[in-house]
Amino acid sequence: MGGAGQGRERDREGVPTRAPKSRRKSGATNGAAKIEPDELDLASDKLYFKIGEVADIVGVPAYVLRYWESEFKSIRPQKSRTQQRVYRRRDVATLLRIKHLLYEQKFTIAGARAQLKDQPAETIVMAKPSGAYLVRQSLARARLMLEELRVWVRSDDPLERTAADPSAFVARAGGVRAILEKSEEA
Repeated sequence: MGGAGQGRERDREGVPTRAPKSRRKSGATNGAAKIEPDELDLASDKLYFKIGEVADIVGVPAYVLRYWESEFKSIRPQKSRTQQRVYRRRDVATLLRIKHLLYEQKFTIAGARAQLKDQPAETIVMAKPSGAYLVRQSLARARLMLEELRVWVRSDDPLERTAADPSAFVARAGGVRAILEKSEEA
């Protein structure tokens, strides 16, 4: 029963219109966050991303990103030597802002373009990176840690295995007093 557009004003033909700014909920971000591009947590230290990665991060298909490039002048990815689109972190942040404006604030393309032109980028809220992307990144980190743990457990070097064991470390150092004396000397 509660379909899209419920609670919106309608024009003479019954088409939903945007509520006036005074009636819009202020501060409502619908799962979006106000984040600077440098603070954007993509669970990666990468500076450049291919279009498939950006599509995963933003949560839209690659053809949508290519369309947005044609509609928004602020999105101009560089091309690699193989002519693949390469997006910077700043581009990803802009795409997340566009997604927020289009999908959550329900702006038209022209309206979102005007918002990006009229307001400083820092004042426009960004959509959160795709949950599926964040989960994949988290799983990749967990796999890496598990692989390191597996290598450590299977290690033949007893010193390597005891390095993580506090009691073995204290015993190798000559006891707690020896450790305290060394720290006082330093």
